[in-house]
Amino acid sequence: MGTTAHGPSAFRLIRVVAMTEPSFVRTTRTFYDAVAVDYAERYKDQLDTVPLDRALLAAFAELAGGAGPVADLGCGPGRITGHLRSLGVDVFGVDLSAEMVALARRTLPQIRFEQGSMADLDVPDGSLAGVVAWYSIIHTPAERLPAVFAEFHRVLVPDGPLLVAFQVGEEPLHIAEPFGHQVALDFNRLSPDHVTGLLRQAGFQMIARTQREPEEGENVPQAFLLARKTKD
Repeated sequence: MGTTAHGPSAFRLIRVVAMTEPSFVRTTRTFYDAVAVDYAERYKDQLDTVPLDRALLAAFAELAGGAGPVADLGCGPGRITGHLRSLGVDVFGVDLSAEMVALARRTLPQIRFEQGSMADLDVPDGSLAGVVAWYSIIHTPAERLPAVFAEFHRVLVPDGPLLVAFQVGEEPLHIAEPFGHQVALDFNRLSPDHVTGLLRQAGFQMIARTQREPEEGENVPQAFLLARKTKD
């Protein structure tokens, strides 16, 4: 999860020595490094077919307003980051995968992208106007989610919005050899009630809970939780 500088930056993402990384972090990075180009091509137009997803991102953008920078954590090739930028959000992206970050930089050179971990952001307390975790908490083991949500809470300004998206379910989805690459990864499906409870424990107040039925190419319902950091 090393830091890669890319243009002027008010924030520096922490470098973590690879030997100290949990195995799931290395597995996740390796997977997305391998599939970056194919993944970006496969999902580049997905937002065009899901108006509810776009509406939720628009609501998030309005809540974040112009209060400061917004982080798209687990940004991948920058699909959501670019969409938020088109809505007027001062957004930057963070991803574990060096290949995803490089691809995002080539595709969206006007936006800052950094390699790093959503679980350990070296940014000041209360420095972000909003946080998006769009299908990016799904590779974090369940026992580590409270710490991740505590980190989201730490970096947000009071009342700052958080938008989290994930697949609904109890059993993980195991994907092996995607696009013909010799890698595999588990995608955790989560309970909206459980995630809501964890967010409240971390100090968030819920704004909206939305669940939509599967669209083409999806097998299970999709959940979207919109919350705000409670004031101290």
